Amino acid sequence: MQTGQAGICLALVSVAKCWRFSFPAMLSFLDNSLLSARYSCYQKILVPGLLVLLLFSLMLVSLSAGAAVSSPGQSQNAAPPRVAAIDWTLVETLLSLGVVPVAAAQIKDYQTWVGEPPLPEQVVDIGLRAQPNRELAASLQLDLILISPLFSAIEPTFSQIAPVQTLTTYNPDNDFWQNLVETTRRVGEMTNRSSEAEAVIDRHRARIEQLKEEMPADTPPLLVVQFIDDRHVRAYGKGSLYDMVIRRLGLQNAWKGETNMWGYTTVGIEELTTDGYLIVVDPVPMSAEGVFDNNRIWQTLPAVRHDRVLSLPAVWSFGALPSAVRFADELYQAVTGHAGTHSGLSNL
Repeated sequence: MQTGQAGICLALVSVAKCWRFSFPAMLSFLDNSLLSARYSCYQKILVPGLLVLLLFSLMLVSLSAGAAVSSPGQSQNAAPPRVAAIDWTLVETLLSLGVVPVAAAQIKDYQTWVGEPPLPEQVVDIGLRAQPNRELAASLQLDLILISPLFSAIEPTFSQIAPVQTLTTYNPDNDFWQNLVETTRRVGEMTNRSSEAEAVIDRHRARIEQLKEEMPADTPPLLVVQFIDDRHVRAYGKGSLYDMVIRRLGLQNAWKGETNMWGYTTVGIEELTTDGYLIVVDPVPMSAEGVFDNNRIWQTLPAVRHDRVLSLPAVWSFGALPSAVRFADELYQAVTGHAGTHSGLSNL
């Protein structure tokens, strides 16, 4: 009897740690605990207590489910979970829903490559996206960790901290815009922000349609690039966020060459032979500085000679709905304002 009571006490102490997980994660925690107890010298103490914990937790789940059925709108009014987002696409999606992540990865690089929406200062930087700091993440009392398939290698270890959800935004077999919509909806569901997600989707769709109506009908084809160094660029075509936005605006993408699964290909600047607009998206690396004034190949490009080079601020090329609409906004401002080489690239 005394060993059973001691086990119950030890188990109830674990309720708070266990209960913040999702139900499947909770069962996994209990299963592992029972397995550990089987080989522990405290087997007689731990096993009875953990069995009581399992029954107690199942009762709570049943009560919670009943409450959810009787109050279907309750989850929408609940506070969002304490979430960490490793992938920047998911970071900007959270922010668009009004959810500030507890933690994100490579925040300084996020500010350089994504820029907007900005991350509040209180967001904790947990290190590299491919190798986030496990100890730091474990100290943040997280309820949820969001990743993309690109960072799936961290799931086995980080799932011991909090439930890990993998969201696939870039699927070349599906409609690109719909991929972004579905990612927004799924993040909304996971963070009790489904109604906000639908509002974000509608607002972003309406903005794209508005810009399509206002875009000059005689806009020439657009070739969108990002510099790698002073001789090479990424040219964005089919399968990229930039291409999807260009098409939804009713415009033509000048790049007709093959692209990889991310929608771009690496080419030399001598291949940028479009007669339309050449769109250079920041950031431009230091190794490419000076190309605009000193490189003879650059100076002979048709877009350069005809003053059709436009510079855009950093917009995440692998982003979500916020990046898509911001690219559309920036593109519209550049095309209608026709800033050109002298003003748009003067700081390079």
